[in-house]
Amino acid sequence: MLAPVPKKYRPETRLVHGGTLRSQFAETSEALYLTQGYVYENSLQAERRFKNEEPGYQYSRFSNPTVTMFEQRMALLEGAEAARATATGMAAVNTALMGQVRAGDHVVASKQLFGSCRYIVEEHLPRYGVSSTLVDGTDLDQWKKAVTKNTKTFFLESPTNPNLEVLDIEAIARIAHDAGATLVVDNVFSTPLFQQPLELGADCVVYSATKHIDGQGRCLGGVILSTEKFIMDHVQTLIRQTGPSLSPFNAWVLLKGLETLPVRVQRQTANAAAVADALARHPKVTRLIYPGRADHPQAEIIKRQMKGGSNLIAFEVAGGKAGAFRFQDALTLVRISNNLGDAKSLITHPATTTHQRLTGEARAELGITDGMVRLSCGLEHADDLIEDVTDALKVV
Repeated sequence: MLAPVPKKYRPETRLVHGGTLRSQFAETSEALYLTQGYVYENSLQAERRFKNEEPGYQYSRFSNPTVTMFEQRMALLEGAEAARATATGMAAVNTALMGQVRAGDHVVASKQLFGSCRYIVEEHLPRYGVSSTLVDGTDLDQWKKAVTKNTKTFFLESPTNPNLEVLDIEAIARIAHDAGATLVVDNVFSTPLFQQPLELGADCVVYSATKHIDGQGRCLGGVILSTEKFIMDHVQTLIRQTGPSLSPFNAWVLLKGLETLPVRVQRQTANAAAVADALARHPKVTRLIYPGRADHPQAEIIKRQMKGGSNLIAFEVAGGKAGAFRFQDALTLVRISNNLGDAKSLITHPATTTHQRLTGEARAELGITDGMVRLSCGLEHADDLIEDVTDALKVV
């Protein structure tokens, strides 16, 4: 049975105890159920399980006890009625959108998206007769004007990847609902600790659990959270029939990651704030964007809808691509990698990695310049990180 975790407990407690399913052996740590299938006491039980007339597991592509624990714990953290885990964050995005639409439907999405998310909206969905419109996510009038009679759902990231713009989730949710549409929010950059889109009116939240939730570079995973009705209407059958399922082993790793999520995110965010302050004063940094600073373009929205900043910093290095490359190559502590949310500090050059498939014009429109880098601060000492980035800037 799932261990009860009353709602009175705070997030840190839920992340240690929530959703735990103990076997007859009463283990302390969550059990890892590495099984493909399950046996039945008799033929009638098998029939009833497949008709959903009796609770129980059937096949690990559909559900698995270890995966269930991860889903339950994420739902408790997010304040959602239900959750379904997926193999990757992109599987979560794809399933959350594809499960809602049919040929002839229309999707409105922010232009400020991770490259693979833009691919799904711009190229993948249209293959199935689903049209899409990209808007400046910070401009509420563009969301309103993009709506058509066939608009089914809105999709956005906030903060955005990589330039850390913050969108007004509550206002955009109202526009979506007035149009009879839903709102799906990719909440990876803020984590569920700093922002809870469901409370702001979003209908569905998705995460790449690969990032902060694992947080130690070990495995891939994703999760979709919403009401029980949304999950059953749009997500459950698609996962069951198409198979973007999370491995039980990865679910177990992610469960252990959740136990330390608050401690890690708080330390990473404090490090990022310190590094951002140091970079903001540096003559070779021509632009800096950090959600925890008062000079952020959407500081007022951040104050309303976020409980903290981020462990991510976006900044431009003087000298364009050549300057950014010299800077990255001179780092000795921070490593070049396109991942984020890790215990180790990581940096990437979006124009040549995460957003390289976009045209130069599209990158320019989003403010992704050749000199921009995205820094994900880890758990190192803040002074060591500051010394590393300032020393590397000397070669620019």
